Amino acid sequence: MDDIRILLVDDHTIIRDGLRSLLENEPGLKVVGEAGDGRAAIDASAKLIPDIVIMDVAMPLLNGIEAATKIKQSHPAIKIIILSMYDYENYIRQALAAGAAGYILKDACATELIDAIRAVQRGESVLSPAITRLVIEDYLRWGEIRPSQSDNDLTTREREVLQLIAEGYTNKEISEILVIATKTVQAHRTNLMDKLDLHSKGELIKYAIRKKIIEL
Repeated sequence: MDDIRILLVDDHTIIRDGLRSLLENEPGLKVVGEAGDGRAAIDASAKLIPDIVIMDVAMPLLNGIEAATKIKQSHPAIKIIILSMYDYENYIRQALAAGAAGYILKDACATELIDAIRAVQRGESVLSPAITRLVIEDYLRWGEIRPSQSDNDLTTREREVLQLIAEGYTNKEISEILVIATKTVQAHRTNLMDKLDLHSKGELIKYAIRKKIIEL
């Protein structure tokens, strides 16, 4: 049987090193690459075509939820496990809506993660026990897993621009990162402010922090 090929995505090198050490000691698991942000994860996924991407949520340039959405759109067969320290219901809903097959908390034991990898590879979905409880509670309230409604009107590109603005990048820098015209970045900025009824860069940053699009 072929090894399960894994791509590790986390903006902390020490976390990636620890995960690599853990997983490479397990028979049948092979780490084929690493990435430190969501954009690098998309590129690495396209280049390596791993079986599974293990990815954090809160990362620079592009968060794990948006990266997962793009990876699944381009490569539906790649399975994604979110490995996060956060059990926020908003993160969980968005991760599942993005097509993640698993959501594991970073305080889980090593065997839980390894078992999750093997289960996801078999086609199963896996959630940490604490996450399962939150999902059930959410289902009882809403009847389904659905994305947050407050920023539902934003396009994928607008959410990308919002994160980069909140991280302090200028319009010119954002245009270079996204490979779009500076005028297009300004148009997205204007649309963001109109849709969210915000009136300054400071308010955009506060919104991104409140919605946990970026971390302090």
